[in-house]
Amino acid sequence: MLVNLIIPCLILCLTLSGCAVNPVTGKNEIALMSEAAEISTGNKQYLPSRQMQGGDYNVNPEVVQYVQQVGNRLAAVSDRQLPYEFNVINDSTPNAWALPGGKIAINRGLLTELNSEAELAAVLSHEIIHAAARHGAKGMERGILLQGVVLAAGMASQNSEYSGLAVGGAGVAAQLITTKYSRAAELESDFYGMKYMAKAGYDPQAAIELQQTFVRLSEGRESGWINGLFASHPPSLERVEANRKTAASLPAGGEIGRDRYLAALSPLRNDQDAYQAFDAGRKALNDGDTALSLALAKKALRLQPREALFHSLRGDIRFKQQHYHDAIINYNRALQHNNNYFHYYLQRGLANLELNQTTQANSDLKKSLDLLPTAPALNALGQMALVQGDRSGAKSYFSAAAGSNSTAGKEANRALIQLDLPDNPHNYIHVKLLRDRYDTLQLQIINTTTLTIENTLIVIQFTDQNGKTRRVQQQLSRQLAGQSNTTITTGIGPLNTLKNLRAQVTNTKIVK
Repeated sequence: MLVNLIIPCLILCLTLSGCAVNPVTGKNEIALMSEAAEISTGNKQYLPSRQMQGGDYNVNPEVVQYVQQVGNRLAAVSDRQLPYEFNVINDSTPNAWALPGGKIAINRGLLTELNSEAELAAVLSHEIIHAAARHGAKGMERGILLQGVVLAAGMASQNSEYSGLAVGGAGVAAQLITTKYSRAAELESDFYGMKYMAKAGYDPQAAIELQQTFVRLSEGRESGWINGLFASHPPSLERVEANRKTAASLPAGGEIGRDRYLAALSPLRNDQDAYQAFDAGRKALNDGDTALSLALAKKALRLQPREALFHSLRGDIRFKQQHYHDAIINYNRALQHNNNYFHYYLQRGLANLELNQTTQANSDLKKSLDLLPTAPALNALGQMALVQGDRSGAKSYFSAAAGSNSTAGKEANRALIQLDLPDNPHNYIHVKLLRDRYDTLQLQIINTTTLTIENTLIVIQFTDQNGKTRRVQQQLSRQLAGQSNTTITTGIGPLNTLKNLRAQVTNTKIVK
């Protein structure tokens, strides 16, 4: 019996793709996802992944170029030649991640915790292995086998302030970058990553020191680390010991590059006080303390006036205070320093909307969608379309925004129901067929919305004992509150003489 179950599954897998040799490990494995699909996934999800995590760091381009040089040096010795790409994310949370197809990112917050180029190489080579050895692709393949789809859109990570606002395909990105790899995958990435380090001329001992640091920090339970790197790459003494064994099997020596690393990262390290002020200011704003947040934003700008995030924080403070003209001035300054981050366009668009500057708002909100589709932008565009009498366009925007569980997503969902319920009441008001003790039909009317309805009409259709198709209308004479149900008696029966019985709401009205 077991053989009978296994063989069809294997045939199905082989039909979908086939057996393949993993280019890193040399192991035979079933590959349901082609290399072209991996690369396509990485290409599509790389921008939204970076956007929802904080956008690209651009204050000191030489820092990014340095990271890319180290990454490219390691990619050159990879067993799998993918279109590798390396970027620095403008976020203080220590983290790094890889997408299928070789798209890799490391956070500004992790760079400032490392002490040498060899430690940076240990992080990047580890992520290269995740891509080269198909760890992310395997996770997607498990989704295919378990769910029948690669990944469900709308899934969102809680690791960043903005990922919960993402909708549509960006939800896939949120899932990919927060994938928690298996213990075996982490050990595999450590092992082959150290081999890549040695091949590229770095001292693999740095990978041991790095893991020791990670273990120490994780035991201290520093929240930034727990929420970032350690959530998807949990450190352990097992990994430290495994790295020691791997290092013993590799040629001794290699570059450490401590002085070179500290020199390359000095511009970023010099701005640490500014970023600490910004992070504290963002927290104060989220806590509702606008006075403290503004003081911290001013401090951050005094220390580093070229950072767009700091100007944007001032804009967010002014927006919260409903000083929309001032907010727009600050968002303009942010965009002067970085015109490739969705948040600045989104917030400027919302501020312009508050001032009834609809043309500029429309342009900004659509530009923000090009960078990252979010519920606030879609909901605002839906409201604008509704004011302009474009019901179809409004429905489209609201429907897309409703995929988010955020406040804006919930608002869009309510607006969508208000628009769509009169046109398609059966999608929201459900009818359940019941039988009473006299063998006659009862209808349970279920209002799945939060809106109160009235003048609800139900059409009942059935085939009678003479084989004739009949349609009967039944009116619900009373209002039905949201999230409630009621039962009505129709008198139709006896049910044992009827066939093909069904009922559907064809008309209703929202109580204003």
